[in-house]
Amino acid sequence: MCCVSFSRWKNCCIRGVLSMAMISGFFMMIYLGPIMLIVMTIQIKCFQEIIDIGYRVYHSYELPWFRTLSWYFLVCVNYFFYGETLAEYFGALVQREEPLQFLVRYHRFISFAVYLAGFCMFVLSLVKKHYRLQFYMFAWTHVTLLIVVTQSHLVIQNLFEGMIWFLVPVSIVICNDIMAYLFGFFFGRTPLIKLSPKKTWEGFIGGFFGTLVFGFILAYLLAQFQYFVCPVEYNSETNRFTAECEPSDIFVMHEYTLPFTVQSILRWKTVTIYPYQIHSVALSTFGSLIGPFGGFFASGFKRAFKIKDFADTIPGHGGIMDRFDCQYLMATFTHVYIASFIRGPNPSKVLQQLLVLQPEQQLSIFNAMRDRLRDRGILGGECVCVCE
Repeated sequence: MCCVSFSRWKNCCIRGVLSMAMISGFFMMIYLGPIMLIVMTIQIKCFQEIIDIGYRVYHSYELPWFRTLSWYFLVCVNYFFYGETLAEYFGALVQREEPLQFLVRYHRFISFAVYLAGFCMFVLSLVKKHYRLQFYMFAWTHVTLLIVVTQSHLVIQNLFEGMIWFLVPVSIVICNDIMAYLFGFFFGRTPLIKLSPKKTWEGFIGGFFGTLVFGFILAYLLAQFQYFVCPVEYNSETNRFTAECEPSDIFVMHEYTLPFTVQSILRWKTVTIYPYQIHSVALSTFGSLIGPFGGFFASGFKRAFKIKDFADTIPGHGGIMDRFDCQYLMATFTHVYIASFIRGPNPSKVLQQLLVLQPEQQLSIFNAMRDRLRDRGILGGECVCVCE
C-alpha cells in the first residue's frame, strides 16, 4: 500500500515539474518568438506522430511513396490555408508586391492544381497487392490533415482577432487539465468514463469550477492591455505588422446590475467588469465540460490501436499530440464563438477588398455610397460628384 502511495506521489511530482517547465517554456516562446511559427511547429509534430502510428500499425513499410505523399499533402493544405489568410488579412501588403498579387489572384486554382498533382501521384503509385492498404493510408492521411491542419489554421485565425483570443482559450485548457488532475488526485473516488479509467467525477467537477475562476481572472488581467486585445494588422505606412487600435466595447469596463437574488447574498447592487470576462465564462465552460472529450477521443483512438501514447517526446506526458488533443477542439469552438457572437463588419478588410478593384469599379462604389449617405441625411447636398 505504501509503495503504491509513494509511486502515486512520485508520478504526481514528475508530472507537476514537467508541466510547469512546459507551461513556462510555452509562454516564454510566445513572448520571445513569432507565434505562427510555434503553431506551425506544433502542427507538424502532431501530424508526424499520427502518421507514424499509421505507418507502424498497418506495417506500411513497403508502400511506395506513402511518407512522401503524406508530407506533400501537408504542404499543399498549408499552402492553401496560409494563402487564404494572407489574402484576407494582409490585402495592403499584397497590393505592394507584384508576385503576391498574382499568387493571391489565382491562389485557389494553384492550390487545386498542386493537390491534383499529388492525387495523380497516389493513383500512379497503386500496386496490385497493396490496393486496400494504400487506400487505408490515403484516408488516414486526409483525416489527419482534417484534424490537425484545419484546426491549426483556426488557431491562427483566432490569433489575428487579438492575442487574447489565443492566450485565454489555450490557458483555460491547461488550467482545466491541471485542476482536474489535482482534484482527482486528492479527492477522486468515482470513475468518470471507461475510456480514461483515471478520470474521476470529482476531478471533472473540481476542474470546472477552478477553470471558471481562473478564466474570469485571466480575462480581467489581459483585457487591460492594448497589446493583447487589438487585432494584428499590416500597416502600409510603417511597413510592419501592428497590434494598435481603439479597444472595442467588449474590452471597455461596463457596469452591470446584479440579479436581486445575487444582490441579497453579496450585498452589491452593481458590478463593474469587462464584457470579455462574461465571454470568458462561456469559453471556460466549454473548455471544462466539452474540451475534455477531445482527450477522451484521443484515449479511444490510442486504445483502438493498442498504444499508450502518441509518442514519447515528453517524459511522463507522451507526445505533443497527447498535450494538444483538447486544444484543437477548443480552438474550433473559439473560432465559431467569435464568428457567431463577436465579429462584426471589419472596415479595414472592406477597404482592402476595395483597393483590389479596378479604378472604375472603385468610383462606382464611391458614388453609390455617396448617394446612400445623402439619402440618409448623413451627407449634405454640397458633396462633390466624382464622375466615372
